[in-house]
Amino acid sequence: MASFGSMAVALVVCAMLLQSCGATRRLQALVQEQPITMKYHKGALLSGRIAVNLVWYGNFSAPQRAIVTDFVSSLASASPAPAPQPEPSVATWFKTAQKYYASSKARFPALALGSHVFDRSYSLGKHIRERDLVRLAARGGPSRAINVVLTADDVAVDGFCMSRCGSHGASPRSRAGRFAYVWVGNPATQCAGQCAWPFHQPQYGPQTAPLAPPNGDVGVDGMVVSLASMIVGTVTNPFGNGFFQGPAEAPLEAATACAGVYGKGAYPGYAGSLLVDPATGASFNANGAHGRKYLVPALVDPDTSACSTLG
Repeated sequence: MASFGSMAVALVVCAMLLQSCGATRRLQALVQEQPITMKYHKGALLSGRIAVNLVWYGNFSAPQRAIVTDFVSSLASASPAPAPQPEPSVATWFKTAQKYYASSKARFPALALGSHVFDRSYSLGKHIRERDLVRLAARGGPSRAINVVLTADDVAVDGFCMSRCGSHGASPRSRAGRFAYVWVGNPATQCAGQCAWPFHQPQYGPQTAPLAPPNGDVGVDGMVVSLASMIVGTVTNPFGNGFFQGPAEAPLEAATACAGVYGKGAYPGYAGSLLVDPATGASFNANGAHGRKYLVPALVDPDTSACSTLG
């Protein structure tokens, strides 16, 4: 079993939950101003048509599921778009990840919303270990997929809140094929101040006022931020030997190297200059499918070696 990253929540005085490691969105580091070079470690990358299958573990309401599902549909439209999204868009944001493939022989994958798997009975209990995440992810299907495990707000996952908000990895090799997987937990009742910032008062660091979430759900809008980071990590570093900076056991990836940066002028405790919905007062930086609005993290642009925002 491989697991590349863990959304760490390291505590640093006067630093927000802002830096990350591997497949992770930490709230720790200061905004990096020096060039960020993502090295390609010559490993296999995803290519072709890739299904994004959603495994819902625990209770999620229909509106909550729609927020996440529409976000995945927004990513899919970065390839053959079923309908254009107003700029700035999730599709345009995701195309930054496509630049990484220019230095490889692989073709950038076309993501498509796949199947939904529901486990409302908590079949593995309400305390989930890493091996359980792989078991749950396997329910999404075998190969040529990114299987996303989403755990409800009453599910405790090893390391959740203490060291991570989400993670990504890959299943063991087998004759059936190998799939990449992502896990993200709903932080609403466990650690909203860590894993749902900037939509909740931060637990540590500068105590700035929280922003209104674009879809009206602090926990799920926080999940989308983590999911966005982890999916980009999966696309650019699916098996632990793709694009990253630093040691393989604690890599900084395209999104996690820019953790805590969402708009221009970001610094610890301040997400940056964002758009505001005049009707709701909610903050966002990207338009998505079906009229949705989302907050997505900055990504390291390989052309500039700097964190790139949509603003």
